[in-house]
Amino acid sequence: MKQVLLTVALLAMGTLQCAAQEPIYRCGNEYTNTKPDARAKGCKLVEGGNITVVQGGLPNKSAAPKAPPANTSSTPATSTGPKVTLNEQKTRDTDTRMILQSELKKAIARQDDLKKEYNNGEPEKRGEETRNYQKYLDRVAELKANVARTESDIAGIKRELDRLPAAPGGSSNY
Repeated sequence: MKQVLLTVALLAMGTLQCAAQEPIYRCGNEYTNTKPDARAKGCKLVEGGNITVVQGGLPNKSAAPKAPPANTSSTPATSTGPKVTLNEQKTRDTDTRMILQSELKKAIARQDDLKKEYNNGEPEKRGEETRNYQKYLDRVAELKANVARTESDIAGIKRELDRLPAAPGGSSNY
């Protein structure tokens, strides 16, 4: 047994020596492993570990971000983006509130349907579930997860509604 381990260890050491890298030279931001080039350019030997260099190409011109157009207005541009008037913001807030309230109504209706089907953890069995109890248990677990997910959705929508400025009428309609 000791001879086998010794043989394996010697083979591993031999493989590591074969896989060792040649000396690498750094020439500014370039690297080379040829001694004549390194001497000619006055490169320095890199010590202390293996180096991996990944060749990069030029960036794709279509992927490059375009420069913003020059500011032709007399007001200085800010980093916050274009200014929105108070009326525009109120309109946006009202639209957002209406959308969120609509989503909240849909989520509450969905939750009611799921709770009816879930029936406090004892939904009615379907045809294939009378013979295969595991299918029934899987459906019960799925219904429970859907009820929990819907409750989470409702809580999230309510949080979003609370973040909005007060409605013009001053009351929250959810």
